[in-house]
This record gives sequence, structure tokens and C-alpha cells, in this order.
Amino acid sequence: MNIALWVLQVLLAVAFFAHGWLFLSPPPAIAAQMNASLPRWFQLFLGVAEILAAVGLILPGLTRIQPWLVTWAGAGIMIVMVSAMVYHLMRSEFSSAAITFLLLAMATFVAYMRHRVLPIGVRRAA
Repeated sequence: MNIALWVLQVLLAVAFFAHGWLFLSPPPAIAAQMNASLPRWFQLFLGVAEILAAVGLILPGLTRIQPWLVTWAGAGIMIVMVSAMVYHLMRSEFSSAAITFLLLAMATFVAYMRHRVLPIGVRRAA
């Protein structure tokens, strides 16, 4: 189960790093469309938040330094995904809402499992 959790964490981290990077530096063809639906300051906020969440899913677990941050990163992703799902549903973007729901389910599973079932141990001093 630990391997499956790590695979989910890596998949979530890659997805959120890529999406966060897209918000931070969108290609010119997409930038105008993104600016029409969301203000630029909010895109920058989401981009930074998603990249930090991606780092938070992986780095604390690998280093075993404050591994509880993995759970908090998962919880932060859950908040963003619920908000994104509502946003997409309000715009009748059902396929985007479905993908967002899948990411929400994955983040919820990782956060719960890393908090209650298989927490990552803290690195002990040598």
C-alpha cells in the first residue's frame, strides 16, 4: 500500500506542478483565454499554491523532515479542487469538473492514508 500511495503522490505532484506552471507562464495562445475568465493575480496565486502543493506532496516524505506536511498539502489540494469543481460546474464544463473530482478523490485518499493509516515516520537524529 505504501508504494501505491507514493505513486499517487507522484502523480498528483506532477499534475499540480504542470498545472501550476501553466498558470504562472501560460503560452500566448492560452493566455488571452485564461485572462478572460480569471484575473491575472488569481492565476499567479493559484500557480504558486499548486507548485507548493506539488512540492509538499513529495519533499517532506522523501526527506522525512516534517512529514505531516504531506497531509496538509493533500488537504490544501482538496480545498482547491472543491473550489475548481464548483467553478467548472457553474460554467457547465462537465468534463473539467469530472477530472477535478478525480483529482479531489486522489488527494483525499492520500491525505487520509498519510494521516491515519500509513503516516510517514520522522527521521531520527543519528
